[in-house]
Amino acid sequence: MINQKNFFFTSESVSEGHPDKVSDRISDMVLDSYLLKDPFSRVACETLTTTNRVVLAGEVRGPEIKKDELIEKVRGCIKDIGYDQDGFTWKEATKIESYLHSQSSDIAMGVDSSGNKDEGAGDQGLMFGYACNETEEYMPAPIHYSHKILRLMAEDRKSGKLKNIEPDNKSQITFEYVNGKPTKVKSVVISSQHSPDINQSEVRELLKPYMIKAIPKKFLEGFNEEELYVNPTGNFVIGGPDGDTGLTGRKIIVDTYGGAAPHGGGAFSGKDPTKVDRSAAYAARYIAKNVVASKISDKCLIQLAYAIGVSKPLSIYVDLFDSDIEKNKFVVEKINENFDLSPRGIREMLNLNKPIYEKTAAYGHFGRSPEENGSFSWEKIDKIKAFFK
Repeated sequence: MINQKNFFFTSESVSEGHPDKVSDRISDMVLDSYLLKDPFSRVACETLTTTNRVVLAGEVRGPEIKKDELIEKVRGCIKDIGYDQDGFTWKEATKIESYLHSQSSDIAMGVDSSGNKDEGAGDQGLMFGYACNETEEYMPAPIHYSHKILRLMAEDRKSGKLKNIEPDNKSQITFEYVNGKPTKVKSVVISSQHSPDINQSEVRELLKPYMIKAIPKKFLEGFNEEELYVNPTGNFVIGGPDGDTGLTGRKIIVDTYGGAAPHGGGAFSGKDPTKVDRSAAYAARYIAKNVVASKISDKCLIQLAYAIGVSKPLSIYVDLFDSDIEKNKFVVEKINENFDLSPRGIREMLNLNKPIYEKTAAYGHFGRSPEENGSFSWEKIDKIKAFFK
């Protein structure tokens, strides 16, 4: 947590073609496949990606889905991301194996509702939610604009407008904060896999416009172009899972707030809504965003803690980053009055038992726009009045 007034702060993002993000997407595709057939499926899927190989592992409880069907969907994910390279392709050269098995009966016993026992949390742990008024999306500026650079690049790469740029990309932005507010960009780093047909100066000219398009002009006034670092290693032809092994859940800071807020440690992708690692983090963000949108505070941090098999959170912590203790108590009171933070309550409040997760796997789980199909429901600001005094 940042308490200084004047400082530099940096956040990074990685693209959908980053090896870990390829793994996250595949895991969330598996989850969506089960939820599509049974909204109450239980899924905890991990994915490993490396040179021409994908391995699925984990436990599920739900409808039968044939292994060949999942494998074809994995190929569909890889194709949509844009990989058809010697070392990683959606075609048959990439071997795909599935080791998914039935969920442990011990876990099921703790999570399932029965008799007078409500549905319990799928694991113990602590989850954080955060919001601030640095951007219209109530996200910290460094991570928000880092995501935007890569999202714009991906859109143009897939449409054919951006040529010779491959799917594996990273961005990083350092902002200068004055009196606790982002005032200007100090440096930008963009690393991008590219074809061997272009040199580094050409890569720089291709990617520089995305920095300019993604970041508001007011933050780039006086920007020193020597502080734009494009492919600092000098060459980036071999990339994706061929260049580096990918695993589900290794980009949790990219997925959340870019380091501007704490993280409880649990990853999101591949986990159904009974896993509070995911659902409670979404609920905490939902609350924090509505708190800030109500204008009661410029920023808000929420922590929720759970025990496996227990329905209610063990604790609720709120930090409004000021010294107004009474206001802090008021917010905690309103949370208790207006939000059911049991796993069942969260699931129903945010309508999480839908196949809405694959698109969360890249460019952040937060700061996105709610969609009609229920995607990103935790980004709604429909509880503002709960925090009016």
